[in-house]
This record gives sequence, structure tokens and C-alpha cells, in this order.
Amino acid sequence: MTVNMTGANELLRIENLSVEYRTDEAVFHAVNNISLEVDRGETLGLVGETGAGKTTMALSIIGLLPNKIGFVTGGEIRLDGQDVLSLSELELQRLRGAKVSMIFQDPMTSLNPVMTVEEQIAEVLQAHSEMTSKEISGRVDEILELVGIQKSRKAEYPHQFSGGMKQRVVIAMALACEPELLIADEPTTALDVTIQAQVLAMMNDLKQKLQTSMIMITHDLGIVAMICDKVAVMYSGEIIEKGTVEDIYSGSKHHPYTVGLFGSIPDLTRKTSRLSPINGLMPDSADLPAGCKFHDRCPYVTDICREQAPGVCADGTHSIKCHLFADRAAETERQDCLRSQ
Repeated sequence: MTVNMTGANELLRIENLSVEYRTDEAVFHAVNNISLEVDRGETLGLVGETGAGKTTMALSIIGLLPNKIGFVTGGEIRLDGQDVLSLSELELQRLRGAKVSMIFQDPMTSLNPVMTVEEQIAEVLQAHSEMTSKEISGRVDEILELVGIQKSRKAEYPHQFSGGMKQRVVIAMALACEPELLIADEPTTALDVTIQAQVLAMMNDLKQKLQTSMIMITHDLGIVAMICDKVAVMYSGEIIEKGTVEDIYSGSKHHPYTVGLFGSIPDLTRKTSRLSPINGLMPDSADLPAGCKFHDRCPYVTDICREQAPGVCADGTHSIKCHLFADRAAETERQDCLRSQ
């Protein structure tokens, strides 16, 4: 029996996780020494550019890194106190769908085109429950109604549903066994704005009803503001800023990369002729630069940024990994020390 050694309200803890992809040509450092926590009933927004390592981190949690290519090289992942990285493949299969589920980016590739919607949801229940066929059929009806699909459509195939309805089916599959943790990997990317809003509102409502914790992986800072409690900003395999939604959206101090993300989206409260995108590209994960990984694109870069990796500067629930704020914190501490003498 697993004993929960985490905090009373903590569901997921990741500490110093590092992941590599190894090919004949190179070793790609996809995730580099990241740490984060998710409490029960809480939603964490994970944001950053494509290639930042968000999906790799999520796949690590459920043990779905590509076989013989993806490797966890350090750190630990604890789900409800259980060491996920020590589990066998059979134990991971029992974990997936029951305790933790994942919604992938494209519903078109997440559904089997030759199986009915009922068969695909029932398959999850058969794998993780002792229900009879009659009970499974009733649960399929219940979960479809929960996500806004009429149970009369359960005998239909994926091609008979619209994009938004397909995504609802995928969400129904993920929630069928009422997992404690739901990982949503850009679940609305393939949807138009109107359907996107409906799906997000539904997911938020279901999270409240089922008291499910969620990791929302997205590029869209508007989505994060809508449904998340905490935010972690990833860049080049590292978490460079994290905090509550209030810390990130209302705070006065931010990592230069986070400032760039906000500058890349329209602001309805300001009149401007152009957005302010972040110049340059994310570094190659097979050839990461020394020092701060963002220094080639940072408008505040100094010599120490090019030579030395920054430490974490924490202020309550808010933390930033940047020399700019580490220097300020050190100066504040020095002034406080002088005043106390």
C-alpha cells in the first residue's frame, strides 16, 4: 500500500525532473531540472512556445515517453505520494485513465475511426472497473450527457461528429473513471473561437463537479486567465517563472520572457499599431547555450547572463528565474542588513 507522504492537499509533486531524447544524430535536452506542485482540485496553467518541453513533461507523468528514445535522466514524480517513475508498465497501465488521464491536442487522432463512441468510452471503463455490461452502458450514457452529447448518438462513429463534438467525446473518455488528475494538452487548438469557449467552460464546470485537478498546457494566456489557479512559464525545458494567476497577471515583476509573451497578444485596453513579438528563436535543445537560455533574445542581457545560469528569486507564491531579479533581491537584502546594524 502506498503511503501519502506529501502535504494533505497536494496531489502531484515534480522535483528536479530532467528528460532527454536520444537519437543517432544528437541528444536533445527537452526538460531540464524542473519542479512544480499541483494541489487537489487545482488547475495549473503551463505556458510557453512550441518546443519548450510542456508536452514532454506531461508524457513523463503518465509514462508515455517514446520507447527507446525518451529517457528520464533525473528527478522524481510523485502522484498522491506514489513514485510514478518506479512503476512497471503494467502498473502504469492501471494508473492511466483511472488516476490520471490526458486529453491530447487533436481529437481526430485521439479517436479510433472504426469504433463507435460507445465502444471507445466503454473500453476505458472495462479496463479500470468491475462494472457489468449493463452498468458500463449506463455510465456511457451518463458521461456523454455530462459533456453535452445526447446518449442517442453513442452508436455513431467519430466522422459523424463535428470537431467540437469530437473533443467532447475525448474529454468524456478522459473523465469516464473520474481521474484525480486531468492533463489537457492544448485541447482547443483545433477548434474555432466560439467552440473553444464552449469546451473550456464545460471543462471548468466538470472540474468543479468532479473535484478533479488539472494541468492545462496552452499557448493562450487568455485561456489560463479563464480557468487556472496557478501558472508556470516554460522556456527551453526550464520553468522560468511560476506563481498564482494574480502573481502573473497582476504582479509588477516578471521574467523578460513572460513580458514578451504578454506583448505578443492584443490588449483591448490599449491602442497600438503593432504587437511586440519576442525577437529570435528558442535555442536548439541539442545545443543549449551557457548561462541563461533566454539571453540571446533578452533586451536586458548582461555578461553574467551569458556565463552563469540564474538562480530562483522567490517572493511568497511568486518565483522568477532571472539574474535581473536575483541582483535586486541581493541588493534589498544588503540594504536591510545595513539598516539593522
